[in-house]
Order: sequence, then C-alpha cells, then structure tokens
Amino acid sequence: MADIQKMFDLWLANATADPDLKAELESVKNDEDAKSDRFYRDLEFGTGGLRGVIGAGTNRMNVYTVKKATQGLAEYILDGGVTKSVALSYDSRIKSDYFAKSAAEVLAANGIEVHIYKELMPTPMLSWATRALKCGAGVMVTASHNPAKYNGYKVYGSDGCQVTLEAAEAILGKINNIDIFSGVKSVDFDKAVADGMVKFIDDSVIDEYMDKVREQGLHTDLVADSGLKVVYTPLNGTGNKPVRRILSEIGIKDVVVVPEQELPDGNFTTCPYPNPEIQEALQVGLNLCDKEKPDLLLATDPDCDRVGIAVPDGDHYELFTGNEVGALLLEYICKERIALGTMPENPVAVKTIVTTDITKAICQKYGVELREVLTGFKFIGEQIGWLEEKGEEQRYIFGFEESYGYLAGGYVRDKDAVVASMLICEMAAFYRTKGISLIEARKRMYDEYGVYFNKLENFTCEGASGMQRMKEIMTGLRENAPKTIGGVKVLAVADYAASVKKCAETGAEEAITLPKSDVITFYLEDDASVIIRPSGTEPKIKVYYTTKGADKAAATALQSALSADFTKILGF
Repeated sequence: MADIQKMFDLWLANATADPDLKAELESVKNDEDAKSDRFYRDLEFGTGGLRGVIGAGTNRMNVYTVKKATQGLAEYILDGGVTKSVALSYDSRIKSDYFAKSAAEVLAANGIEVHIYKELMPTPMLSWATRALKCGAGVMVTASHNPAKYNGYKVYGSDGCQVTLEAAEAILGKINNIDIFSGVKSVDFDKAVADGMVKFIDDSVIDEYMDKVREQGLHTDLVADSGLKVVYTPLNGTGNKPVRRILSEIGIKDVVVVPEQELPDGNFTTCPYPNPEIQEALQVGLNLCDKEKPDLLLATDPDCDRVGIAVPDGDHYELFTGNEVGALLLEYICKERIALGTMPENPVAVKTIVTTDITKAICQKYGVELREVLTGFKFIGEQIGWLEEKGEEQRYIFGFEESYGYLAGGYVRDKDAVVASMLICEMAAFYRTKGISLIEARKRMYDEYGVYFNKLENFTCEGASGMQRMKEIMTGLRENAPKTIGGVKVLAVADYAASVKKCAETGAEEAITLPKSDVITFYLEDDASVIIRPSGTEPKIKVYYTTKGADKAAATALQSALSADFTKILGF
C-alpha cells in the first residue's frame, strides 16, 4: 500500500493539466480500495493499444497515460525507419477529442508530422488515412462499443492494420522507460498547426475513401428502385455522416435516423452499452421501427467498425447475429460475383477461429479458400497484406468475425461498418426485388447447410483478483481438460498458447501454426465446440459455443446443455 500511496501523492501534486483528475483524486483520498484500483498497475498496452475507465491514475485513461503512450510511440517511430508521420482520428466518447489533440501535441513535439481529421471519424477511415497518406503509423482514440465510462487508444502500422505483437512490445518497451510527468515532450496544439507539424486531413481523402467503399457494391444499380426503407442509428457515434452518405449515394431514398441517437454523445444516454450485439442498444431504434415499419434496422457502434441489424418477422423485429449476417453476406458475395463474372481466380475469404463454421460449407460450395485466424480483425487485415505482397490482393473477397465486424475489399485493414452497412442494405434491396426477405434468405441458407447456432457468454472478472482468477481458470483447463461437456464427448483440445492440438483419445498431437494466444478450443462430437479466452480489452473471460442441429430448437438445446455444464466447470 505504501507504493500506491506514494503514487497517489505524486499524481495529486502533478496531475494539473485536467482539473477533473485532481477533483477525482481528492474524492478518493480516504478510500484505500479506490486508490488501489487506480494505481495497482499501469494500464496495459498491447496489440489493441490502451483501453480502460476514464479517470485519474496509472490504471485509467487520462491525458497523462495517453501522452506517455504517445511519447513511446514517437520514440518507436523515430527508431524504426518508418515515415515520420501519423494519422489521427477520434470518436464521440468523453474526452476523445482532447486525447487526440494531446497525442498530436506529443507527436509534433517529437518532430513527427500529424494528419488529423477535422471532426470525429470512424475507425476504418483512420485505417484508410494511414494508408492513403502513407503515414508511418495511425492512432484512433476510441473504446469501440464499451460503456460510456471507457475510452481507448488504438495504434496502427503503416499498412493500416492494428500493430503486431512485436511492434506493440517494442512500443511498450519505450513506454516503460518514460516518466509520466517529466519524460514526455509536448507542444501547444495551435502552435503545432501554425508551424505545419499538425495538418487537417483534406476532404479529398474522405471522398476517395467513399469511392473505395462504393466500388465494393455488386448490385447498387438495383437499389434505388427497390423501395427499401431503412431505420438507422449511429448510436451517438461516428457513423452518422459516412453511413448516411453512402446509403444516399447508392440510391436508398427512405432512411429514417433515430433522433435520440443521431448526434455525438459520449454519455450514450439512451444506450448505456452502445454495442450493436445486444438488444438494449437497439431498443430505441426498435421502438421507432414499430412506428416506421422499415425493411431493416441498421445500427453502427460509436467508432463505426461494427454493425448490427434487425429485420421484420411478422409483427416484430428480429435481431440477426454477427455470424448470421456475415454468412449471408459471404454467400451473397460469392453467388453474385460468380453470376456477374467478377469472381477472381482462387478467391480467399477469412474468418476468426470463433466465427461460425457454416462458412466452411459456403466456401466449399463456391470454390473459395477459407483461411482461419486468431480473434482480432488485425489478423484478417494481415492476410490481406500478405496477399498484397504477392500482388494478389484481388483474391480477397470478404472477411468477418462473429462480433459484428465485416470487410469487403482490401482498401482498409480493419472492419468497416460503412461498407458493411452498404452491402447489407444492397443485399436486402436485391433480395427484395426477388420477393425474398432477409428472414427467408436466412431460412434458405440454413435449409441448405444445416442450422448452426453460435452463442457468446461473458464472465466478468474485475480488478486484480479478477485478473488472477482468469489466469487460474485457464491454467486449470490446461492441466485438467474435461473429458465431456454437457454429456458430449470431447474429441480434441487445441491450446493456442502451446501451439498444440491434442486428440483426447490417443494423445496424438498436431502443431497449430497460428501465433501463440491464450485460447483453448474443445472440439466435441456432433460438430460442436467450446472456445474460451480472456478478453484482451475488457475484464472478462469469454466462452464461445458452436452447435449444429436439424433445426434451431435442437441446436439451441445442445448449446444450453453445454453452457450449463461448462459454467459449473469454470466455477461460476
């Protein structure tokens, strides 16, 4: 506790840049638990950058942790032989603009040119700017779909992908050697603009991005006359302008925006969890759907890299999962590109290991090579980069992850809810001209390939004790793997940290060629699986269930049995 008290006193004396920090520190000076939570560790910097609760302390997102991370990034750039320029963007979260400008001040002070958007912009548009402006790195200030109390800081390489593990470790090495109060260079933002070290990104860069998005369309010529009506919510985030623009450009005339969630609001007053994966985030939009009766509800998260939908089914609106939307888009792209004669030779699709296996059946039908990667869209972007290095970027047709992230085309290297929104609406409009609803399209897909049911369950593990509990759970599963889960036999166990997949019956091993990661997969009979991993960005341990059945009831029942037993195995 002595060290924590020492850190607390140091911050109380020195954290003067943001008056909110001093007020917060004063409010907790007699609360030992509150002080410990703010100072027991440094906010972790990894391939996802920084993410944490906004507030005072080393374990919080604030101007000092942001500037220290940026100083480390600046020193990495200066040592790394990359272009000495950085693209910057930010979302609607509390203090996002402040953190972005603070990062620009540090970069400029270190002699690194900054290109920053004039206003908040989506994550994929940061990836685009990094590539289009040939920057050495990019920074996006966002906590994606986390609750309002969070913010974050994502770092991108010159390729527009989130940084690799090696780069993240090198940047962290720099960060660890920096004194948070005395070791950071900084210059006034306005002075940096006047000196030409900070430049605002020109509208032509935005126009070029929109052109690239529009190029991914397949039947945009049919959209204007389809009669498609859309209710759209940007969930008070960055999607409002670019998504509405692209929908207008492809001819969707009837777009009703959810008024309470149209404008930027980091408090997310009407959607405390601004995550399009959950119904609560979409409820205000669903209420409007009851009045407007659209063909589609579209919802993008605050940094507009994920998108969720709901579609009419009788007298109510049904939410589609990320797996369902991704599978529908994959089949639509495959089928229609073949019909149009635009399918490349040896096409490639990419999914993460926790994403639905119905993709395997779809790719087999259409002759598409399916590549599986670790969780995290950076690994999908990495695959596009490897194809590009061989001059084969056009082979990539689509990539997605179960958590509502999709990308068609290689113009950016992160999930893109702008292009996904366009393609979802285009697909819905195309099917509408054929007299097919999205509900019917999903039914036809399941009739052909079988009903795959996927469910994610989260177990929250807050604070230092939670971190320790997650480690103990993963260690326990590695040392004593269950023989059955929910009465279903375990056939094999894949440990991505040890890079080994082991047959449960014979003990035979095969190597896993993906990078090491703290993930375990249990392969079960009946095409079922259970995957567990600690979150890299939230205090949660995540469990992914995959089941397959003749119908949804059978697949759901099996998942429920697996979940009930595995929850007991984990001790929750």
